Amino acid sequence: MSGIAAAIAGFLFTAFLFVAGFVAVLLLGKVVFVPGVERAIASRGLDEAVKSLGSSVANAVVWVAAIAIGFTLAGYGAFLSAFAVFGGAIALAVGFAAQDLLGNFVAGVFILKDKPFEVGDWIEWDGNAGRVEDIDLRVSRIRTFDNERITVPNGDLANNAVTNPVAYETLRQKFVFGIGYDDDIARATDIIVEKAEAHAEILDDPAPSVRVVELGDSAVGLQSRWWIDEPDRGDFVRVRSEYVTAVKEAFDEAGIDMPYVHRQLTGSVEVIEDVADGE
Repeated sequence: MSGIAAAIAGFLFTAFLFVAGFVAVLLLGKVVFVPGVERAIASRGLDEAVKSLGSSVANAVVWVAAIAIGFTLAGYGAFLSAFAVFGGAIALAVGFAAQDLLGNFVAGVFILKDKPFEVGDWIEWDGNAGRVEDIDLRVSRIRTFDNERITVPNGDLANNAVTNPVAYETLRQKFVFGIGYDDDIARATDIIVEKAEAHAEILDDPAPSVRVVELGDSAVGLQSRWWIDEPDRGDFVRVRSEYVTAVKEAFDEAGIDMPYVHRQLTGSVEVIEDVADGE
């Protein structure tokens, strides 16, 4: 009986040590460590998704530490070491198998932290364009201007060049008007500037400008540059259309030609007729 009683007492003492160590570390982590991590993330002004991720990781660390300390105090350090080695091997294997997934996950964290673009922004990347609808930790969802949804892995957006035309308060636009070689460049330039200044949504400061940029096969290229305020894809397309239309109509009234390339095919066709000798 005494042997059984001693075994029970030993087991209860071991269980007490495990519970004491586990509870102490868990309470310390919940009261000190996790709130400290949350305050540190909040002080950096990071996105809510990053805050939630940081809080989850901190809680996981506290639970793992509490279990490890509990087993160590209970005298199961060797078991814990063996389990840690086994768990490390499993984690390494999973990491190799899911490296693309993990890469997109890490890229999502950096996108949410660095904010190269935000929900609602119009962005362009790798020949695509659209408005950001949602930024998740693994993927971002983009609505194209044809009303299609593209689900883009965050790694593609974090590791490649992304253009954000609406990142600033103003946006410069350009358009090349072609006029004939016999037309007056100064007069055409005045018309282009006047129509820009007359448009209510084209800014006066910075002022519109015109430069000769090319001498083509059939036209002299005049590049107009103008600025719009609070840029948006819809506004940009509409303003450009209205402005170009106004310039075209003014050119027609002023007798300024907007030529296009004429190609004429010349030459002759030679027909060679082979006559087979009859037998």
